[in-house]
Amino acid sequence: MKPIVLITGATSGIGQACARRFAAAGYNLIITGRRSNILHDLATELSATGAEVLPLTFDVRDADAACEAITSLADKWSQIDVLINNAGLALGLDKEYEGNIDEWATMIDTNIKGLLTMTRLVVPAMVARNSGHVINIGSVAGDAAYAGGNVYCATKAAVKAISDGLRIDVADSAVRVTNIKPGLVETNFSNVRFRGDDQRADNVYKGITPLTGDDIADVALYAASAPKHVQIAEVLVLATHQANGTVIVRNS
Repeated sequence: MKPIVLITGATSGIGQACARRFAAAGYNLIITGRRSNILHDLATELSATGAEVLPLTFDVRDADAACEAITSLADKWSQIDVLINNAGLALGLDKEYEGNIDEWATMIDTNIKGLLTMTRLVVPAMVARNSGHVINIGSVAGDAAYAGGNVYCATKAAVKAISDGLRIDVADSAVRVTNIKPGLVETNFSNVRFRGDDQRADNVYKGITPLTGDDIADVALYAASAPKHVQIAEVLVLATHQANGTVIVRNS
């Protein structure tokens, strides 16, 4: 039987890249997201490669919808071997005292509470089987705040703390926990952050060769493929000319 990976936020960027990488590596997939048409198109694409794919349309911010989706899984899909908590976003670069309260709620509800919900729904069965792997997609932004990043940075710092805490909680089992912390990755991340301003989003990556979703998917698959006695606890992945969350050397 092929192992099963569940990927949240699989409709774009890192999540979609992870879906393709894990399908190519011989996994069956449960892919989740808010945009049903994209999920089903991706499922059709990956099914043609020989993977079995189950698309589930829900928003991780909706705990009831997530619970209904996971608890109603047929037996063949219920043994999830790898959970990739990828769904997340940043909104705006406002000063904290000028920020949008609704946007704060969206980031907190997605990046923290959505991740916790999926962990709560999936990990108990992993512990009961004494087998499984949780891969959380954090960020270099969780290491230190940067100008305008305030709440987003806080959510990714929370992902690190949650990952570390879960690793402690499952240390008496064979369940592994990985926190992957990307730097600049060229996806639709900046388009979302800047509320659809494509020119402003493009400027984020100007003068540097950024990471791609495929680069992060490679790291996720490497962590999942490590020998069972090896736990890749945390990985910071940066573009070559990026030193940390704020030091980026760009070509003039």
